[in-house]
Amino acid sequence: MQTIEKTEPKLLDLKTRLAEINDIEAAASLLYWDQATYMPPGGAAARGRQLATLQQISHTKFTEAAMGQLLEDLRPYETSLPYDSDAASLIRIARQKYEQAVRVPASFMAKFSRHRTETYGAWARARPENNFAAVRPYLEETLDLSRELANFFLDYQHIADPLIDFADYGMKASFLRSLFAELREQLVPIVEAITSQTPTNDSYLHQVYPASEQLEFTLKIIEQLGYDFQRGRQDQTHHPFMINFSTGDVRITTRVYENDLSQALFSSIHEMGHALYEQGIDPELEGTPLACGTSAGVHESQSRLWENIVGRSRGFWQFFYPQLQSFFPAQLGNVSLDTFYRAINKVQRSPIRTDADEVTYNLHVMIRFDLELDMLEGKLEIRDLPEAWNERYRSDLGIVPKNDTEGVLQDVHWYTSQIGGMFQGYTLGNLMSAQFFEAALTEHSEILTEIEQGQCITLHKWLKEKIYHHGCKYTATELIRGVTGDVLRIDPFIRYIRQKYGQLYTL
Repeated sequence: MQTIEKTEPKLLDLKTRLAEINDIEAAASLLYWDQATYMPPGGAAARGRQLATLQQISHTKFTEAAMGQLLEDLRPYETSLPYDSDAASLIRIARQKYEQAVRVPASFMAKFSRHRTETYGAWARARPENNFAAVRPYLEETLDLSRELANFFLDYQHIADPLIDFADYGMKASFLRSLFAELREQLVPIVEAITSQTPTNDSYLHQVYPASEQLEFTLKIIEQLGYDFQRGRQDQTHHPFMINFSTGDVRITTRVYENDLSQALFSSIHEMGHALYEQGIDPELEGTPLACGTSAGVHESQSRLWENIVGRSRGFWQFFYPQLQSFFPAQLGNVSLDTFYRAINKVQRSPIRTDADEVTYNLHVMIRFDLELDMLEGKLEIRDLPEAWNERYRSDLGIVPKNDTEGVLQDVHWYTSQIGGMFQGYTLGNLMSAQFFEAALTEHSEILTEIEQGQCITLHKWLKEKIYHHGCKYTATELIRGVTGDVLRIDPFIRYIRQKYGQLYTL
């Protein structure tokens, strides 16, 4: 066994190397944040080059032979430590990421980075113009590059597995297909039962709500829920996102529609959920690969927990609704709490994923997941994607998007990254959110009463202790087992849906 004297310099060397790489990646993230918020359109070409350069430098440094040798030298030390110790976890996760990264040439990463930036610019122009043809060649190349990326990992069972691993490590296409089929079987009858009833009137949400006042109110809410503005800020963008450059700088974005109160309100709470996760990571993990969320699914569990389970609950608005009415007395002064609560939880067949309610949302995700698999398997050509998209919406949700802007162009994901592994995290997050919340209530039944009082301190503290603090020390499977004592199941989510919407609708 290696002596401490020999091990400590190697561990320090690993931390130093990883911190340098982290700094390069943070600089690239800052450039991306600027691109998505304030950068003038004329900067797109140069920004693509800059991001590609940083991507190549980062990837090259991380995949150096010296890094691999250092991780191998530290293997005995890792096995001598408790599995969940900081040092053992750092070596284990760094090795996992190294073994993924070393298979992909830096030149490919730079090429793909340039392509993603160009594709995002093409999408940003094509989407408002309803012009899929303009972005189709870019997406065809994205599919080719996605297959090429997957084929650097030839030991896969399904071509999507390596791509899924980048976001939800350890999840497989076969498992997700089975899980989603089970979920779809439960959800479709519920959707049918609700949408066959008289639609809920949500016209109150579609009056004129001045943007500045909407933003002021959202800032007030997310600060009270625990978002630390000393370590974050909120800006506007086309497609809301959270991004972090360190645990001390975790930013969120939102979008505001003056004729739709719910957009800014719930996208802000959603992104805040992501940010609370990143702000809650142990500061001792700063500058290492451990200082991030476990997976896309676990991350999404936090945004959906805060947005939906808390933010769309009656108890939450029992406290906050009078404040919202004071911001918009002309629009909401004569609208009761119950009427507002029903409006923000309206279930309907909608073509837009980000606008979808809790009951139909996962159907949107499963459509995208299936289309990704079909494209990767060669069953679906990009030229046929709009038609396939519309047909799935017709068969699964009983509606057809009126154009490609609200159809195949609505989501940014395929236009900023690869095809494959981009959407499953949303449904995984919904399932996990309900399972985590059930576990929190089991330990702290007072959480519901506190939410009614506008306080989420106990819930936030529990989530920080059980999930946030650990960064990505654990896989999603390990974390779920550790937090809930069980494997991932659809049952808590279905129970949540049936209880909440059974009260709102006749089920």
